[in-house]
Amino acid sequence: MGTLPAPDLAREWLTTMTLIRRFEERAGEMYARAKIGGFLHLSIGEEATIVGSARALRDSDYLISTYRSHGHALVRGTPPEKVMAELFGRVDGCSGGRGGSMHMFDLANRFMGGYGIVGGNLPIAAGIALASDYRGSDEVTLCTFGDGASNQGTFGETLNLAALWKLPVVFMVTNNQFGMGTALRRHSAVTDLQRKGESLGVPGMRCDGMDILDTHAVLVEAVQRVREDRRPVLVEAVTYRFRGHSMADPEQYRTKAEVAHWQERDPIPAFAGLLVREGVIDAAEPQRIDAEALARVDAAVAFAEDSPFPAPESLYDDVYVLGPEVRGWYSMPTSEETANPPYAGAETGQSAEAMNDEIPQRLTHALAAGEDSGEGPAGDS
Repeated sequence: MGTLPAPDLAREWLTTMTLIRRFEERAGEMYARAKIGGFLHLSIGEEATIVGSARALRDSDYLISTYRSHGHALVRGTPPEKVMAELFGRVDGCSGGRGGSMHMFDLANRFMGGYGIVGGNLPIAAGIALASDYRGSDEVTLCTFGDGASNQGTFGETLNLAALWKLPVVFMVTNNQFGMGTALRRHSAVTDLQRKGESLGVPGMRCDGMDILDTHAVLVEAVQRVREDRRPVLVEAVTYRFRGHSMADPEQYRTKAEVAHWQERDPIPAFAGLLVREGVIDAAEPQRIDAEALARVDAAVAFAEDSPFPAPESLYDDVYVLGPEVRGWYSMPTSEETANPPYAGAETGQSAEAMNDEIPQRLTHALAAGEDSGEGPAGDS
């Protein structure tokens, strides 16, 4: 176990963990009421891993996460109103309502996003770290991912390059015992996950992800080593999620007794009790912190409800656009290109507006033709 931080920091850690817990509980309620669409992955039970690791970073460092990233956005400073609005798909969300639960992003706070592809964030983390080296800065990138992602090809490829190029990345595998619904012992031949990078030149460390003090202490050491040596480190955070893989998970792969056993180590009441025993806060303070968190979450829901949906005419905003030096039938011309069109179709005299209308029609007709012929979409077998 690490040492207690200063009282004001200790209270902030407890406050942030409590906010994440109450926020996600309310998000689950909003999902059940169909206020939130798509998928929703909650990190309830993993708050010590999230806060303990993030508080080992400087504001100038980068954090990149997975699709289970509401807590990471909150811990990096994204207002809960903007996170909730993003879940609601509203324009005031941190990703403009375009990303939803799995694609949170906040560049101002150097939270480089959540990603829906398992293991997809690892090579992006290496790219961010490479950019830091190019600029000659001492920035560190913290890349978090689940135990299931440690079996993806991107894991080996990225750790190999990070070690070879001496990139400043802390890879943190959040070992919550299950890759989706598959137990660790059934999906990984090596269950001592801190060792999975050794053959690739990445040394390993481990922390108790249910203990914010131990998590913070280990991550402080890892970040310092990476910042000074400019070499990657792999940290295994042993933790547990109290909810299923997603809101659609029937949780038939584990027993209620197992969940109850891990809930006895709930990191929030454990840390609150420690602070009370050590005289950092009084016995009533956890209840006051909890009430404050609930009020902030209520305000976030109200903010999300009042925020409008993106306008239909904004459908193509921020869609990748090919510049004038590259042409392609799938490019969306800008207003400047419309005046002097370099887009596909210009040679035949078609206007940009006509091409914009025609492209969706082509896709619709192609899908309809596939259904009529009994063939699935391209790539199905």
